[in-house]
Parts: sequence; C-alpha cells; structure tokens
Amino acid sequence: MFLALRELRQAKLRYALIGMIMILIAWLTFMVTGLANGLATDNASAIQNMKAHSFILQKEADQKLGRSVLTPKVLKDIQDQVGETNATPLSETTISLQEEGTTDKMDITVFGMDPTSFVAPAVKQGQSLHTDELNEAVVSEGLKANGVEIGDVLKNDDVNQSFKVIGFTNKSMFSHTPVIYVNMKQFQALQHAMGKANISYQAIVLQGKLESLGKSVVDVQLLTKEEMVQSIPGFKEEQGSLTMMTVFLVVIAAFVQAGFFYVLTLQKTSQFGVLKAIGTTTFYLTKSVIGQVLILAASAIIIGLGLTYGVSTLLPDSMPFVLSNNTILQYTAILLMVSMLGASLSLLQITRIDAIEAIGRAEA
Repeated sequence: MFLALRELRQAKLRYALIGMIMILIAWLTFMVTGLANGLATDNASAIQNMKAHSFILQKEADQKLGRSVLTPKVLKDIQDQVGETNATPLSETTISLQEEGTTDKMDITVFGMDPTSFVAPAVKQGQSLHTDELNEAVVSEGLKANGVEIGDVLKNDDVNQSFKVIGFTNKSMFSHTPVIYVNMKQFQALQHAMGKANISYQAIVLQGKLESLGKSVVDVQLLTKEEMVQSIPGFKEEQGSLTMMTVFLVVIAAFVQAGFFYVLTLQKTSQFGVLKAIGTTTFYLTKSVIGQVLILAASAIIIGLGLTYGVSTLLPDSMPFVLSNNTILQYTAILLMVSMLGASLSLLQITRIDAIEAIGRAEA
C-alpha cells in the first residue's frame, strides 16, 4: 500500500484525470438507476405496496388488470376455497377528476376495495374509509402536489360523481397516475354511472400462497405480485430500456478502466523491472496496483453518490427518482467489481515483466 499511495501522490494529475472519468461513470450509473427505480415506483407502487401475495384475473384478459372482468360467483368460489378473509375483490378504472371550483383536470386511477380487508391502504393523515359511506375517498399523497387537501371534493361532471377527500395514504401510483381508494359500494355507484349495470371486479387479491385453483374456478389465471407488476402496460419496456443503459455504462466502465490502467502499466514497465531486480515480489506489485484501483474506485463512488444526491434535490417533484440503500450497495459492489476486472489486464502484464529485459529496455 506504501507504493500505491506514494505513486498517487507523485502523479496527481494523471490519476486525477482517471478518477474524474470514474466519478462521471459512477454518477451517471446512480442517476440512471435512480430514475429507473423512480419510474418503476411511479408506474406500479399501488401494486408493489399492496399486502398481497397473488392476484386472480380473467383468463382472457392477457394479464391486464383493466381488461379483466370477474363476477361475484367467481369471488365466492375462491373464498370458499381459501377462506373469506384471505381473498378480497379489487376493482379499477381510470377517470378524469377536477377539484371543485377549478377547471384543471387530473387523470386518476380509482381502486375499489373492502376497507376492512388486508388491501385497505394505510392512512397517514386523516381518517380511513367507511364500508357503507358514499362519496368519500382516501387518496395518494402525491396529489398534494396538485393542491389537494383533506376536505376537498374531486368531481367528474360527465358521470355526475364526486369524492370527498377524507385521508391521505403513501404515494400510490398505477400506470403513472395517482390512485384514490373508495369502498366497493362507491365503486359500484361509479360503475352504474359509467353505464355498467352488472356488478363485477377486475381482480381477486389473495393474502396467502396458493399453488393452484380448484376445479370449480374456471376461465381465470393466477398471477404472483411480481407477474402482476410486470404486466402493467409499459412497465417492462421502461425498465428494459433503462436497465440496458445501465448495463452499457458498466461495460463501458470496464473497458475504459482496462485501457487506462494497461497503458499506465506499460509506461511503468522499466520501473517494475527495477523493483523486481532488487527483490520486490510480483505479489507486492499486483497488490499495489489493486490498492490504487480500490482507492480510486471507492473515492469515485463516494463522490458520485454525493453528486447524485445533490442533483436529486434539484429535480422537480414531478420527476420520479428513487435510490434505496439496497440499490446503492448493489451498484457499489458492481462498480468495484468492474474496476477490478478492468485492472486485471494490468495485473497479467505485471506477472509477465522480466526484470533483466525491462532494465535493458530502459537502458537502451
């Protein structure tokens, strides 16, 4: 480590330039990862945060919640199989709402559910839904950015429906629209207002693990929570594109660092030859290079994280950005591993240096 630190001090500019490239790569990697996680949350947090293990949808719905239509009979058959408290209906629709007294419309996803069931949202502010009350809703706290407060009335004049905000839950989004929760009685009233006479549900949510459905339940499919999230329109495409960008960044980082450290090793061939001639072992030299790489990589990651958090505070609230501790640890490990892989070519070159040949080349 003595040799590594000594060389870093002696060649400040050279290693500062390499460190700057590593900082930019780490910064960009964390920014893209935060945006990818933010978009995932903005698209699916209503499902991700739901206390559910699996979902039952109509078989012909192609795993799309909005296309599924399930009857009360299907609900009863499933509850007979797994227990009434372990299966609860979930209804969903998207409508435009506006605050009473304003003309600004907002696209909103309405979730209809049983307020006494395990899928009922946890209320952070205000009060919970009542089972039989009409025209009340618990809404995502993301609507606070639109000026919505407890006691406000959200309405849709086209179907003559209104919802009084009685509480806020955690930021809950579905397909990039904020979610409001109403009881099933209110949702059925909304269905009737929209011209749907028959009572139906979009999904049946299961609390416990269920491997298969009984023979009495037909024309339905069982999805895990992860499969349900992946089936949200646009989710896989968004995450696939951003994941590909991150992969390319990591690959580019490996090639850039490999090139830098390999050229540096070639430039120091004669010095390494002299050190070997006076008894320095190959292990000591490789350990020195590894130390340099780890110091530069760790410093770059720390500075990159600082820049990421600094920029994230400047982002508007409308831009989703989420960077969890697990994600930071995961990509820190990946970036450190990539740095070591990038330096492996240099380590191989060090093992091949012949002391006499390197000294002779230096004298020539």
